[in-house]
Amino acid sequence: MYLKHFGLIELPFRITPDTSFTCLVQYHQEALNTLLMALSQGEGFVKICGEVGTGKTLLCRRLLQALDDSDEDWVTAYLPNPNLDPDTLFLALAEELDIKDVLGLDQYHLVRGINHALLDYARAKKRVVVCIDEAQAMPLETLESLRLLSNLETEKRKLLQIVLFGQPELDQKLRRPEVRQLQQRIAFHYRLRGLQKSEIGDYVAHRLRAAGYRGDGLFTAAALRALYRASGGTPRLINILAHKSLMSVFGEGQHTVKVRHVRLARRDTEGAHRIWWGWG
Repeated sequence: MYLKHFGLIELPFRITPDTSFTCLVQYHQEALNTLLMALSQGEGFVKICGEVGTGKTLLCRRLLQALDDSDEDWVTAYLPNPNLDPDTLFLALAEELDIKDVLGLDQYHLVRGINHALLDYARAKKRVVVCIDEAQAMPLETLESLRLLSNLETEKRKLLQIVLFGQPELDQKLRRPEVRQLQQRIAFHYRLRGLQKSEIGDYVAHRLRAAGYRGDGLFTAAALRALYRASGGTPRLINILAHKSLMSVFGEGQHTVKVRHVRLARRDTEGAHRIWWGWG
């Protein structure tokens, strides 16, 4: 690839979520702060929605990392694929919470086992949070079962807190009359929107530094403006376009990304926006 050409030690614009490349842009930090505040207040349900590529999975990983590093004793569970029937979801949750001897149990005894485990965690002064990624894929019946599971509580607080991460289709699903009670239980929510135009320079520079780049500005100011225009500020699109732009520069044997390189990347990328020809 182009690593040696640009003096990099790893690819700077991979689309795989990696907390070591996290750039503290405003919307992402606001969302994390919302999550931490909601969980600290003991709310049962919290919802984070955003379009494809806005960093929901990365935010989920940042939240789990923050809880692991906090002074409070948290027990965390992560369910990346919730397109499951209720029984299978309960089994997955039991495995995440390290609950033994649940295979073969019917739903009543499975939920009972989860309840006993949650009470044990509460007695040990531990708080339990479940993060569910791609929550828009969850069947309505499973969403309703999740609500019933959230009924488990002591006189003081919920035994289980649940964070839903999903695409805007999750909002549409929650407006269905079958799950209206769950919609009413969501105390905090946040919508991820993407980077602001003023942040893209810092975002690109941060990822390049994290990947080992130590030179001067690799992207011209005009190229950064074009990158923002083509991506609409969506981090995943920024990464895809920046990577393809670097490939073009490498292919030419050059060392600076210009507008024409971003334009070539835009033509080869689904979902990218048109760049004005007057730029650069």
